[in-house]
Amino acid sequence: MADDTFPGWHGTTIIGVRRGGEVVVAGDGQVSLGQTVIKGTARKVRRISPGGRDVVVGFAGSTADAFTLLERLEKKLEAAPGQLVRACVELAKDWRTDKYLQKLEAMLIVTDGTTLLVVTGAGDVLEPEHDVAAIGSGGNFALSAARGLMETDLSAEDIARKAMAIAADICVYTNGNLTVETIKA
Repeated sequence: MADDTFPGWHGTTIIGVRRGGEVVVAGDGQVSLGQTVIKGTARKVRRISPGGRDVVVGFAGSTADAFTLLERLEKKLEAAPGQLVRACVELAKDWRTDKYLQKLEAMLIVTDGTTLLVVTGAGDVLEPEHDVAAIGSGGNFALSAARGLMETDLSAEDIARKAMAIAADICVYTNGNLTVETIKA
C-alpha cells in the first residue's frame, strides 16, 4: 500500500491529573486504522520501577515507538534514580538528536507522583499548567473537560475518569475502556 493511500493509525487519549497529593494517569484502549477500530482494549498506561522508584507513564502514538521510548526512559531513570525531570530531559535530547529516534511517533505523559510532565519528539519536556496534561487523539477534549472539573471537589481519579468519558463521547478515536494508574507523592 503506498504511503499516500495508507489510512493512518489513530487512537488513544491519555490524561494526567495531579490533585490532593497524588497523580492519576488514565488512558483509553482504542486503536483505529482509518475508520476501523482494530482493538478496543489496548493498555497504554504503565507503571515502571527503575531503581525501585515507581513512575507511571502513559503514551499516545505508535505502540512500538512508545515502547522504544519507554525502554530508553527506564535506562535514563536507572542512571539518575529519583530525578524524573533530568531523565526526561535526557530522553528528549536523545529523541531530538538521534537519527533513529527522530522517526519515532509518540508522546508521553510521565509522573513520579510529584512531578507531571509531557515529553514530545520535538524535544519538549513540559510541566503543564493547572495540574492537568492530556495527549492523543482526544487529548484536547479530555484536557478541556478536566480543566473545568478541577474547579470541583472531585478527586484526581474522578476528574480523570469523567474527562475521559467526555472525550470518548466526542472523539471517535477514543473509547471508554480505561486503564487507570494512581501514584502518590
